[in-house]
Amino acid sequence: MDHDDFRQWAHRAADWSADYLDSLGDLPVRAQVAPGAVFRQVPDDPPAAPEPMEAIFADLDRVVMPGITHWQHPRFFAYFPANASPPSIIAEQVTAAIAAQCMLWQTSPAATELETRMIDWLRRMIGLPDAFSGVIQDSASGATLAALLTARERALDFRGNRDGLAGGPIMRIYASAQVHSSVDKAVRIAGFGDANLVRIPVQGSLFSMDPAALEAAIVADQEAGRIPAAIVAALGGTSIGACDDIAAVAAVARRHGVFLHVDAAWAGSAMICPEFRHLMRGAEEVDSFVFNPHKWLFTNFDCSAHFIRDPKALTDTLGIRPPFLRTLGQEGFVDYNEWSIPLGRRFRALKLWFVIRAYGVERLRDMVRAHVAWAGELAERFGQTPDFEVVTPPILSLFTFRYAPADTSEEQRDRLNAALVERVNQDGRIYLTQTQHEGRFVIRFQAGATTTTREDVLTTLNVVRELADNLRAASPDEPVAIAAE
Repeated sequence: MDHDDFRQWAHRAADWSADYLDSLGDLPVRAQVAPGAVFRQVPDDPPAAPEPMEAIFADLDRVVMPGITHWQHPRFFAYFPANASPPSIIAEQVTAAIAAQCMLWQTSPAATELETRMIDWLRRMIGLPDAFSGVIQDSASGATLAALLTARERALDFRGNRDGLAGGPIMRIYASAQVHSSVDKAVRIAGFGDANLVRIPVQGSLFSMDPAALEAAIVADQEAGRIPAAIVAALGGTSIGACDDIAAVAAVARRHGVFLHVDAAWAGSAMICPEFRHLMRGAEEVDSFVFNPHKWLFTNFDCSAHFIRDPKALTDTLGIRPPFLRTLGQEGFVDYNEWSIPLGRRFRALKLWFVIRAYGVERLRDMVRAHVAWAGELAERFGQTPDFEVVTPPILSLFTFRYAPADTSEEQRDRLNAALVERVNQDGRIYLTQTQHEGRFVIRFQAGATTTTREDVLTTLNVVRELADNLRAASPDEPVAIAAE
């Protein structure tokens, strides 16, 4: 493809993208294909000769698009959002054209220095003090792993990387059951082992870790000769939006010298609104804090802001600088590959720069506030609707509910709700997901897509009621597995 052809097809791709975004509201939210439907349409062998772009674009529409779940749909209320606002899409196109490998300052100084500035913008936007510096990671999962590796090395006086973990002391990680499964995965990869992830009970309307129980667990481990290495606190847990009392947890962490990481992957974006910052009270005392602009700050995946109080501890853990990666004759620069697990790094800062400038902080705040208000209104309406109950109240824009006809048992309600959520998603007008809360199957709702309106949010109740009425006429009798998200 020469540059003239590239120009033609790049314009075609831009037109295709604009048409796609314009038509989203008319499409089913979740892909409506059966397993294997896309796979069978792709030939077994790759083409030996070039194929025309016209044919490739035609197959994009014919083969690929029927199997796409539309995360940018205004009625995507499942999981958490993965927004791709128009400014971020444009920035990603530019990023792809530049195709920089941003592992070192010298491999693209602008990428490094813009990343430093964007992290500082985000820090200021959410109200963290200037004692924190940071890095843009690929995801909160990667940031949590980096944090736990750093906690491990700090607990071992940085001997783990040098000597290995075999025969070493038992180290413990503390978290409630409300943290994301990425914490479990990081515990495994960092070598702690599943058995050393200590689950702390929760309390209160925000389902927060009980600080007294946390302290008791730490003291018991210390008396048994185990090393308390890290605490992971949740700010907006994936299941029901649980928020730990960060200030109370931080006080325990300080008393015992334990590393504290906060996973605010989703809810951290809402901290740009000062009225929500009570949820992060105490964050100025933590060691590590992560949130994903690629969830609720209208910046497409992947883009995770990881803030660190002691960057030297992080770089001493992750940094390796062989001779071929050294920048000679320069001072005062950062090589962000030493702050991340991968050596290779994308130019993620550019899309943040585009998004924050294109919207402005006040407009971003207005969008987050609207999602929170609309979700609260919907929850109130569900609570007033016969045969439905709100199980966990709104935390920001997330709440859970269930279909609970008065003449049904708890087991029947589990089966009804499992069937209901699948009917909703097969229907295609909205997309919801489920979780398990206190042993029961419940349905999650969260609002956060860039194009979502109040009307889109309130449509949820009408769709769910309609399909629940149809379902009750033929109530399922077979038991179903209670799936957790």
